[in-house]
Amino acid sequence: MRVVFMGTPEFAVPSLQAIVEAGHEVPLVFTRPDAVRGRGKKLVPSPVKARALELGLDVFETGRMVDAAKASLAEAAPDVICVVAYGCILPDDVLAAAPLGAVNVHASLLPRWRGAAPIQRSILAGDEQTGVSIMRVAHDLDAGAWCAQVSVPVGEKGASELTAELADAGARALVDVLPALADGTAEWHEQDPAGVTVAAKVKKDEMLLDPADGARANALRVQASGDTAPARASVAGKGVRVMAARAAEGAAVEPGSVLAQKKRVLLGCADGALELLSVKPDGKKEMPAASWAAGLRGELSWERLG
Repeated sequence: MRVVFMGTPEFAVPSLQAIVEAGHEVPLVFTRPDAVRGRGKKLVPSPVKARALELGLDVFETGRMVDAAKASLAEAAPDVICVVAYGCILPDDVLAAAPLGAVNVHASLLPRWRGAAPIQRSILAGDEQTGVSIMRVAHDLDAGAWCAQVSVPVGEKGASELTAELADAGARALVDVLPALADGTAEWHEQDPAGVTVAAKVKKDEMLLDPADGARANALRVQASGDTAPARASVAGKGVRVMAARAAEGAAVEPGSVLAQKKRVLLGCADGALELLSVKPDGKKEMPAASWAAGLRGELSWERLG
């Protein structure tokens, strides 16, 4: 099959790789333009662009489907368009540009968690299972019918680990579906409107740890956190990012208090305690929480940043 691929972040790379390895022809890859990243403020290509060039594929960089992009798409003459976290709204004429339409790898078990941040939202909600859906790209956001789903247990996986697992699961599901699209045997399932939840982008202030909340709620913030929305708190008047933590069973610590003893660091929450395992104090490198706490002095307390 001739497959035009559209994607941008690392999550999309396994799908592109799997399509090529399955023997499909990829005449063109769309991705968002190079972006300024890091302290050096240098232009950095998207992970999809970097891998596409390594694979010797032609790349079209755009954040909008302008006329030039549509012309290149038409010239590529795809049988199907595969979209994986592209980050660009596709107009109806683009969706109709391939005989088999456009399919998307979405990181949730639709209709649960339509939207921009399905992985983080599934963690924050305490979902036991999440997964990936292969769906038709529709006019409304993530509202298309799906033809394949793969479930993945969430457990205690952090957002980055879960993202990588879902990316691989989505890639396998996508290449398994392509032959069924070609011969018309794919079975499509419309989404139940009653089950729709929306995965809005996670804001930084949502991830701030708070002694007025429960230990599990704070632990889920740490589990779901990432560089763009880290789990942070103020301990002894200083900001710190919590890299790893867990709800401490049976620990009795007053809300807002800090207990550091026997190589354990506990933050008192509304209904128990949060045990810190790894932290990154502002301006310093990541370190074990016990090593960090050994340098703190005086009567310790913690609070929500802000």
